Amino acid sequence: MKQAVLRRAAAVSAMAAAFVLAVAGPAAAHVTVNPSTATQGGYTKVSFRVPNESDTASTTKLEINLPENAPVASVSIKPVPGWTAAPVKTKLATPIKAHDSEITEAVTKITWTADKGAEIKPGTFQEFDVSLGPLPETDQMVFKALQTYSDGTVVRWIDEPTTDGTEPESPAPVLKLAAASDASTPASAPAEADASGSADAEESNSGAAWGIAGLVAGLAGLVLGLLAYRKAAQGAGA
Repeated sequence: MKQAVLRRAAAVSAMAAAFVLAVAGPAAAHVTVNPSTATQGGYTKVSFRVPNESDTASTTKLEINLPENAPVASVSIKPVPGWTAAPVKTKLATPIKAHDSEITEAVTKITWTADKGAEIKPGTFQEFDVSLGPLPETDQMVFKALQTYSDGTVVRWIDEPTTDGTEPESPAPVLKLAAASDASTPASAPAEADASGSADAEESNSGAAWGIAGLVAGLAGLVLGLLAYRKAAQGAGA
């Protein structure tokens, strides 16, 4: 009888642990763009946040692909100490207009490569800032990213958003674009709007919610396991 109760307690605890892992799964770190929203026709500074997910290898290179179907006329890269940025321009099939000028080529890829000693070590992250504008009149920009590790592993964050709202296995960073309102700053004034603070707060709140849910589930499993163990001990004593 005692062994059966103990087996039941172990099963309950295992189920609780599995639930905690399932809750933590969607919060797994991946390459993101922050802030995640901006205004069509405006300028913005975005940060590509790159966490290191390996326990043994460091991130040595990041490749960000800008969507060719939604080109941006002006792309400026903020230097990152210890990293070399290499932008690649592509001739546009259809030229775009920016400040009364016709733009025939645009940056479609940026590759950052780490110098020795500047790699993103396990348990750390790095941010790569880029100024973009005028932003295209489209609902979103999908930045397909490739993350290279020191052991040769390449993680491809290239999955586009799903139609049902679920997160794909390897999601690409996505910048949502809202239509400009009458109160918006005109596109002719290239002022960089840095909304990273609010985006960081939103991401932090989301992570905290997942963490609390996992903690509650873990505590519930622990309590159930202890109660089952106590019951088994009382039965054995009787």
